[in-house]
Parts: sequence; structure tokens; C-alpha cells
Amino acid sequence: MSAAARVRHAERSDLPRVAELAAQHAEYERAAPPVPDLAKRLAGLLFDAPTPRLYCLVAELPDGEVVGYATCAPELSTWEAREYLHMDCLFLTPGHRGLGLGALLMNAVAAQARSLGMSEVQWQTPAWNEGAIRFYARLGALGTDKRRFVLDVTSRT
Repeated sequence: MSAAARVRHAERSDLPRVAELAAQHAEYERAAPPVPDLAKRLAGLLFDAPTPRLYCLVAELPDGEVVGYATCAPELSTWEAREYLHMDCLFLTPGHRGLGLGALLMNAVAAQARSLGMSEVQWQTPAWNEGAIRFYARLGALGTDKRRFVLDVTSRT
């Protein structure tokens, strides 16, 4: 199937489907659901800024069905004083995993990094997601042990 499927940059018309996939992704990762107006907010980051703040790639079947997505954005490494591409999300619907679509998405993310003049992509996955960890290892990615922290600054003075 992966030979007939393709990965492309998302278009504005894809955003409602990307928002649906993001909701499935959040549920899969046992996280809170995305904001209700996610498609609108994504449009602002992808299409409405002078320079995109976010890149979104979609996995599309020959019939036009979007069954997965990856999002990424430039970040900075202080220790290396350079930019890298941070992949925030990579998700495929359960029936479309293990068919080569994940590798197509990863190749597209790597191509996005190269097109921006970056030599590295970084991302994270939950420690319990052994399937994703095996997939990333097969691609040659190296894992690091760190914990992610989130600080809500809206209620702090």
C-alpha cells in the first residue's frame, strides 16, 4: 500500500481531518483532547503567518483519504548554537500502521529539515509506546532518557 500512498504538505482543506487525527492521537497517548478550534489555530500557524511557524505533512491514500500526519517546527539548541527540526507529532490510524506509511512520513520530515538547512530532527514518544520506539530504532534513531515538564504560566504572577 505504501507505494500507492503519498505524503504531502497539508492544505487548508485538510485541517479538519488533521484535527480529527490529532484527537485520536491524544486519546492514544492518554492525553487531554486538543482544543475545539484546533483546525483554525493550525491554519494560523501553517498558512496565515508570513513565515510558517509549523509544518504539517499528511499521509494520503490513493482514494484521497488522509490516514496520518506529522507536524514539525524549527527549534534551537543552545549547546550547539544551531537550529534543528522538532517533530511534535507523528500519528497513523491503527489500520494503517506497519504498512510503510510511517517511514514515508519520517522521510518527509527529514526532507523538510534539509530544505530548511537543518541537519537533525528531534522528537519524543511516551516510554510505554514500545511499538513507536522499535519503529524509530529501525530507522536508526537514537533514544535519550529525559523527562518532559510542563509549567502552566497563565496562573503564575
